[in-house]
Amino acid sequence: MALLGAISLGLLALSPVASAQVASDIEKASNETLFWGPYRPNLYFGVRPRVPRSLMGGLMWTRVEDYQSVQHNFRHTCEQHELDGYGWDEYDVRTGGRQTIHDPANGIDITTEFIKFPGGHNGGSWGARIRGTPREDASPDLKTTVIWYNTLEGLGSLEVVNEDAEETGAEGDVVLKGQTVELGDFEVRVTEGQGAHPRHTHPSYDEKPLDRTLVHSTQLPTEALWQTKAVLFTHMKSEIDQAVGKYEENNPPPPPQIYTIKHAPGSGNLHMIQKVFEGPFEFDILFSSGSAPKKITSEDLTEQIKSVTASFSSRFIEIFKPQPPFLKERYQEFSKSLFSNLIGGIGYFFGDSRVDRSYDPAYEEDNEGFWEDAAEARSRNTAQFEGPSELFTSIPSRPFFPRGFLWDEGFHLLPVIDWDIDLTLDIIKSWFKLMDEDGWIAREQILGAEARSKVPAEFQVQYPHYANPPTLFMVITTFLDKLDAVSSDSSSEKLLKEKSYYMQLSNREAALQYLRTLYPLLKRHYFWFRKTQAGDIKSYDREAFSTKEGYRWRGRTPQHILTSGLDDYPRAQPPHPGELHVDLISWMGMMTKAIRRIAIYLDEADDAAEFAKYEEAILHNIDDLHWSKKDNMYCDATIDDYEEHKLVCHKGYISLYPFLTGLMGPDSPHLAAVLDLMADPEELWSPYGLRSLSKSDEFYHTGEDYWRGPIWINMNYLALSQLLDIAQSSGPHQARAKQLYRELRKNIVNTVYESWKETGFAWEQYNPETVKGLLPPLFTSG
Repeated sequence: MALLGAISLGLLALSPVASAQVASDIEKASNETLFWGPYRPNLYFGVRPRVPRSLMGGLMWTRVEDYQSVQHNFRHTCEQHELDGYGWDEYDVRTGGRQTIHDPANGIDITTEFIKFPGGHNGGSWGARIRGTPREDASPDLKTTVIWYNTLEGLGSLEVVNEDAEETGAEGDVVLKGQTVELGDFEVRVTEGQGAHPRHTHPSYDEKPLDRTLVHSTQLPTEALWQTKAVLFTHMKSEIDQAVGKYEENNPPPPPQIYTIKHAPGSGNLHMIQKVFEGPFEFDILFSSGSAPKKITSEDLTEQIKSVTASFSSRFIEIFKPQPPFLKERYQEFSKSLFSNLIGGIGYFFGDSRVDRSYDPAYEEDNEGFWEDAAEARSRNTAQFEGPSELFTSIPSRPFFPRGFLWDEGFHLLPVIDWDIDLTLDIIKSWFKLMDEDGWIAREQILGAEARSKVPAEFQVQYPHYANPPTLFMVITTFLDKLDAVSSDSSSEKLLKEKSYYMQLSNREAALQYLRTLYPLLKRHYFWFRKTQAGDIKSYDREAFSTKEGYRWRGRTPQHILTSGLDDYPRAQPPHPGELHVDLISWMGMMTKAIRRIAIYLDEADDAAEFAKYEEAILHNIDDLHWSKKDNMYCDATIDDYEEHKLVCHKGYISLYPFLTGLMGPDSPHLAAVLDLMADPEELWSPYGLRSLSKSDEFYHTGEDYWRGPIWINMNYLALSQLLDIAQSSGPHQARAKQLYRELRKNIVNTVYESWKETGFAWEQYNPETVKGLLPPLFTSG
């Protein structure tokens, strides 16, 4: 213990080999508590470990009071407009939490509590408690069928071992035993639980008494295992067809009886466990690792639920320290819910992806009409499957975008890093492991058939010349800020106490080893950006400090630059290979500052000097190439009919980008103009947040109206972050920045909060006039 304490405090001077070993040990310890989780966020509740081709589980349910609504109301995957709200009320990735699902069509609220039990190897054990509570307007004799299923991909075994199971159903608990290389020996116990069961006099009841648990085991092709709901429906149809043939048409089995599975427990790679309840119910799923000291029980789960709930609430207040004026009403419930749903949406994905590497001209996009060439190339459908790959990531939206998005991830991790640094670093590393030899990371990670099932075919293919804003560098910069702030005498006690969250912060050698491991990948990614997204300065005789520091998003069409993240924001028309994009050069400036700082940390003096030169040139060129004296704002650039440099100005987020990315200090000569634009109610300012496009722009609220007016929370966060920096720095604009920060902070929080109270959802964008949340919903409340 003394040695562990010294390592955790970072007091030992270690050789590079020893340092690497300590970092490896820390990562292993962290991974143990991250091994299991509800890492199938596309489901209302689904559990899996962070290993490919392994044990998975999921929950399905429906009301069974009539014959008509069952198929439509059978819940499994998260869908739009299906429920009145669902999501994690409290959740910690390392310990667990509680999710509430409001299902008015089925007349029931479902609560899922997922709790981890440390001990043993292979990620330890876990338990899940499933509780159903009829809603106030539900029928008095509400009948609900609930199915828990487990699948097993890859090598291993899984079988039901109830020795006393009756042919008509299992009494008591249902027990499955299994074994895989990654999990070792394990047991899954689905308890009998509590709740009444429907009873009726139809003769079919004798064949399947509904006070018993029905279990159906089968062997399926691996590619069918994720389609459990479809498999269930096919199986139920065969059971229904048999019942229809057996009983007279005017005397069919009642709905709770006819929508049941055949009781056939045994071995296989899919096991469906069905319970039918009348009124409220509760049962547990208990996973016990064979390496754990003992098997967990429902009593253990009850005690652990109490402990996890209490520790989450106290830690949440300690970490995030709610500040005035947001201390009354339901603000704490609101903030807990949003944060819990952010980390509760973390998922583990594994599978192949579609990549098109065939179209070389699209790499440069140097011909006029290049977007037409790209469209023609895409029509040839030359994409190939690559991988498989794995990714540990938070997702933008459980019903709409249950997959990895590169630029979204940086925004997701900014609050997560305050809660759990080791988790954050793990997710960052997972993303950079996806990089190819050139330094490219696909902006959308659609891994495997299950993920692709949620994506239209035209958006599945990824192209190796398409970039996305490098927001992960913002998170790494935050990690460096935290490293700078840590000192062994002031922070060590807390860091030791919460070592499972902060191990790579509490041990400087481990932190440096993490950066050393990541640094070659960061460099490769950085130079891939410089090569593939380079803009053309020389060909058009542009006057600038540097002839190299100009950048252009590839993947442009007349209506969109999806790669920029600002999909339909107005840009130069028509597209031109001589365009330069102010948002991209700003991202490059942020990226350069970050990687230079990492190089300094790692004593890479030559690299740091090289990056410093790039940074200086970028800062000069932002003003030389993108500042409009006429419009007093930053603008995109293109080439006019005379082959000369021309600025294209649309007041909005684009105009703020050098400020949003932290490239404008408190003494910047253009800062006053940027603050003026932000603060003008006829331009970007609204009582609810900063508009994405000015009210005065001809394209305001036109077309798709995605980035043409709506208030985006991520961009407002960047504005708040930079306003706070200016407000805390001495300079001529300190007082104004402080005022704008206070007002914008209040406006944004109230916008999200009031919509959450009304709808149960948090959204990625809001209408600046109606304050209505716009699709898709990001998080939902319990």
